[in-house]
Amino acid sequence: MSDTNAEPLTIELDEGQRVSGLLSIPPRARACFVLAHGAGAGMAHPFMASIAAGLAERGIATLRYQFPFMERRAKRPDPPALAHATVAAAVAEAARRLPEFALVAGGKSFGGRMTSQAQAAAPLPGARGVAFLGFPLHPAGKPSADRAHHLFDVRVPMLFLQGSRDALADLGLLRPVIERLGERASLRVFEDADHSFHVPARSGRRDADVRRELLDSLAAWIVTVAA
Repeated sequence: MSDTNAEPLTIELDEGQRVSGLLSIPPRARACFVLAHGAGAGMAHPFMASIAAGLAERGIATLRYQFPFMERRAKRPDPPALAHATVAAAVAEAARRLPEFALVAGGKSFGGRMTSQAQAAAPLPGARGVAFLGFPLHPAGKPSADRAHHLFDVRVPMLFLQGSRDALADLGLLRPVIERLGERASLRVFEDADHSFHVPARSGRRDADVRRELLDSLAAWIVTVAA
């Protein structure tokens, strides 16, 4: 399912603001992944489109959406409060449009972190879990686990999909966090993949191989959480 098959929609925020979205519903779907983009590219980026298409092939709907800064084509991401409000509005829109669907929220990098922060602050309506496509635990070259503190206030299952070469998530720091989170958290590591899930040619693998494994893991987890 390509972007040409996705339904464009508008998501209303508080104070008259609005953002764009793309809703893809494959036949017989009963779960929807509300998918937020990262800090450097919007909902129509090829990575985002490939995740939506791959989940559609696996029978899972997606609602992708823009953050306000991306709508304005600004380089600086929105303040957390506005980002959290956008996440909540997108999940509420999915719940309104797909009342019989099980909902899971999450996103790529910044989008996943804003989703979990929003969930930690106030449970997102109907969201049964949060999935991270590369959780940005720290800035590149500045290893720290400070960005993980809020995860302990998230009371729904979480899935961390991480590349072993991710410069924004030292696995030596992330693994102990996930262990402390206990049964709420699951980790799937993709060997040789970086923060964008790209693998070097010398690894003997292709980006498409990693993407397929990522989609299989994500879809299977969504189905389990939705059951």
